[in-house]
Amino acid sequence: MSTTRLARPRGLYYEEFQVDDSVESVGRTVTESDVVAFAALSGDWNLIHSDAEYSKSQLFGQRVAHGLLVLSIASGLAVRLGFMEDTIMAFRGLEWKFAAPVFIGDTIRLRVTVESTKPMARLGGGLVTFKMEVLNQHNAVVNRGVWELLCKGAPQS
Repeated sequence: MSTTRLARPRGLYYEEFQVDDSVESVGRTVTESDVVAFAALSGDWNLIHSDAEYSKSQLFGQRVAHGLLVLSIASGLAVRLGFMEDTIMAFRGLEWKFAAPVFIGDTIRLRVTVESTKPMARLGGGLVTFKMEVLNQHNAVVNRGVWELLCKGAPQS
């Protein structure tokens, strides 16, 4: 597998994606401030996210970061990788699983692998399907799924 093409500082055109290309992001620690800010933004003040005492008696024994917060952080980590810069036309869809809890203080990173490509010439590019895995500091997959992105085709000279 080649990681060179996915790690360039500018976006990749549809034709540059190859099945099995893979890259990992830097890590990012999930903080209490992240959880509180996300709860305020989303209005999701569920006690498993916001009440430390309540959470002690629940399944995981401590507060859990919102699953959608982790998905949002994964999106930001993907953008930081640079392969989407200026070449993504549309985020077409996703399938997502919350495989394990993410706790305050966990450090997560994103592994991106190209699963498939489909030309869409009438739209000026193609559809790229990515396997996305969020891993914690123990290398356990905590979230996973598939994202479909419509990518620009390379300029014709």
